[in-house]
This record gives sequence, structure tokens and C-alpha cells, in this order.
Amino acid sequence: MLTTINTAPLASSVRQLLDFAWTQTRSCAFAIALLSGVAASALLPGLPVARYDLLVVYGVLLTLLFWLRGWEDGRDIAVIGVCHVIGLAFELVKVSLGSWSYPEPAVLKFAGVPLYGGFLYAAVGSYVCRAWHLFDLELVRYRPRATAVVAAAVYVNFFSHHWLPDVRWLLAGLLLAVTAGTSVRYTVRGVRRRMPLTLSFVLIGFFLWVAENLATYLGAWRYPHQLDGWEPVGVDKFGAWSLLISVTFVLAAVTRARRHPEPHGMAGSTPGGS
Repeated sequence: MLTTINTAPLASSVRQLLDFAWTQTRSCAFAIALLSGVAASALLPGLPVARYDLLVVYGVLLTLLFWLRGWEDGRDIAVIGVCHVIGLAFELVKVSLGSWSYPEPAVLKFAGVPLYGGFLYAAVGSYVCRAWHLFDLELVRYRPRATAVVAAAVYVNFFSHHWLPDVRWLLAGLLLAVTAGTSVRYTVRGVRRRMPLTLSFVLIGFFLWVAENLATYLGAWRYPHQLDGWEPVGVDKFGAWSLLISVTFVLAAVTRARRHPEPHGMAGSTPGGS
């Protein structure tokens, strides 16, 4: 006796997964374009200007393009701008301490840091903002103040651990505590789904670590162990990115709260909030 296997649920799941992947790719449009520019500049011989300087102009043009096309609005650009500034501050400290370097010459370079370096963090801000739009993100039981305080401490610790004890594991525990029970609702093919916020931080951190490996391979910057030839970025950076993404997320969440002051804009942010 022949039995018919219903493959519709499997086919639907595959379509959902493909749509999720495609929307993620669209969210990464700025980062993909920026890394493509880094790759192209590395392949172009005899550039009339320093490569780092050319990438500054390219980053500005990309930002204007995304704004003029309506892919990012004014508040998104504000988040991206703040990410650029805090990224440059991060770079200035880390480069001065020898954590990594930008070995190529440039005119638009201060204290060893080219201005284009901020666009690498701006790309992360662009991803978070575009994902918020494209997936129609909604936060459930989000604790804005507590999460912001821990995220700020995470950022400060990545500076201060050079002089003070490194407390990133303590901060990781605190981040888990303040985001416990917090989830992100998102839409894929008209279906509303939910993911724990901490899981989203881990997943984003992993893909940022992959992107960092690609960026250093393309010569975007160099770690000390890569100066004599490219080697993979240590797995510890995966954890670092999973923590740092909380900073960008908090910035984006603030703009969303201002856009939607009513409770539906940040569903469940009050219950359990602090």
C-alpha cells in the first residue's frame, strides 16, 4: 500500500529559511558594499590617492546613496553617525596601545587611525537599523535602562582592561541577566516569529567575527600576528563582538522608542523593565 508523504511543511520551512537569509543579506547591504570597496581598492594598482583616503570618500558616498534612496532615514543616519564616532574613539585607543594597526599611509589619518575606520562600525549600525525595518522587529520585555547601563560598561571595559582588571566575563553575565526573558519578534514571509535577544547577540557576533576575518584578509587593518602574513582572527574576538553588538543595539532601540512612543512600538518593554 502506497502512502503519500506531505512535503508541504518542509517546503514551507525551506522557503522561510531562504527568505530569512535573503532579508539578512539585504540588511547587510552597506557592509557588503563597504567590504567590496575595500576588496576593489586592494586590487587597483597605482591609485592616485592613498587607499585609506579613497575609502573615506567611498564611505561618505555610500551613506549618501542609502539616505537618498530611502534605504535609511534620518534617524538611521544618526545612529550610524554615532557608531562612526564611538568606533573612531575605540580605534584611537586600541591603535595607540598596539592592539592592531593600519599600516598603509594616508592623509586623512589621525594618530595612526584613518577616518575610514569609523565606517567599519557604521556598517554594523546600518545592519541593525535595516534589519529593524526589514524584519519589522519588536522587543518583548526589554529593559532599556538596565541594558543600556551594561552596554556602556561593556564599551568602557574594552578600553579600561589595559589598565584595570578585565571584567568582560562579569559583564557577559550581567548582560545575560538584564536580557533574560527579553525576545525579539520578527516577520518572515508574513509569519511572526520570536528569538531570544541574547541568541541574536551571539549570532550577530559570530557573523561579525567572520566578517572581521574577511576584512583583515583584504587589508582593512592588521593585528600584530598578521603583519608578516594573514592569519585567522582569534576566536576570542567572536565573544568580544557578541558583547559589543549590545552597544549598537541600544542606540538603535532608543531611536525606535522615539519613533513609537506608544506601548505597541516596543511591546512588553514596560513589564519587567527597569
